[in-house]
Parts: sequence; structure tokens; C-alpha cells
Amino acid sequence: MNQQEKDRYYTRPELEGMKFRKLGQDVLISRTSRLYMPEYISIDDFSIVDDFCILSGNVEIGKNVHVAHGCRIIAGREGIIMADFSGLAFGVTIFAQSDDYGGNALTNPTVPMEFRKISRARVEIGRHAIVGAGSVIVPGVILREGSAIGSCSMVTKSTDPWAVYFGTPAKKIKNRSRDLLELERRYLAERSIRN
Repeated sequence: MNQQEKDRYYTRPELEGMKFRKLGQDVLISRTSRLYMPEYISIDDFSIVDDFCILSGNVEIGKNVHVAHGCRIIAGREGIIMADFSGLAFGVTIFAQSDDYGGNALTNPTVPMEFRKISRARVEIGRHAIVGAGSVIVPGVILREGSAIGSCSMVTKSTDPWAVYFGTPAKKIKNRSRDLLELERRYLAERSIRN
């Protein structure tokens, strides 16, 4: 990585000064990202948060996770978990809480809570799950291991493991290969030899 690329990311001392709940080794976080309440955020080894991302609330990011440019992870207290080797492409939005849009309550934070109804539920992104650009995931969804979500999809229900989903709402379109598990095994073996 050249100096200009290095300057895009916070230094290790700057990250440590933010007082994350957990901060792994070799974590890269863009200086243009917004991290609200980092004391509730956990980021494990070798993970990257790119430019213009927002992380807010109880966020847990595993090892070798990539959060691409412009993603929004709005976890609230319920939480959003991203397991090892998972990833979000450009502009993905994940909500663990949302106003009720059914018309039975007022919406938006300018209104006192007694007049609002908020849906809250934890979101889990499993190992090797990937989410395509521009997709949205709503509260309570679990993307099981190996799930793949096509670009611009709206995920309103939990997925089967090792399946590909696409659409609004997202529907299963085929199964996904597990060949990458052998690549993971080789990668981890090589990394342990180097360390």
C-alpha cells in the first residue's frame, strides 16, 4: 500500500483512541466513514470499512470482513453481526430497527416515542455471506452461512444456507457452490505459517 492509500485510513493509534469494544489486528477504516458510539462496535482481524460508510450502534464485525463504499449499518441496541469472511458491496443498507410505516403510528425522530411504533430485531450475516450493491436488509433477517444476495435486492426474510437470492422481495434462485471453503482452509493454513 502506497502512502496515499495509507493516508485514506485511520492509523492504529487513532483507532485505539476511539475505544472500540474490540479492535483486531490489521483493521482498516476509512477516514471518511462515520462511526457512532465506537464503544459498542467490535471489529476483528483483517477487516476493512471503506469510504463513506456509517456504523451505528451494537455492530459486531468478524475476521476478513469487507464493508464497501457507502454502506450503512444501523444496528441500534438489538445489533448487527457480520461473521468471518462476509461482505457488503457498494451502498448496502442494513437496519436492525425501523419505524412502522403502516399508518398506525407517527414516524421519524422529531416525534416523541409515545406516538411512534418501532420494529426492532437483531440481524445476522453468516460466514461467507455476501450482499450485492444497493441491497437493503430489514430487522430480524438472518443470512445463513454462504448466502449470496444479488444487487438491488430487498431482503425481508431469512435465507437458507449456501443459496443465491435476488429481487424485491428477495427470492431464492439457485444454490451456491461451497468450493470456497477449500480456499478458506488453504488461506488460513498459509496465514498461520506466516504468523
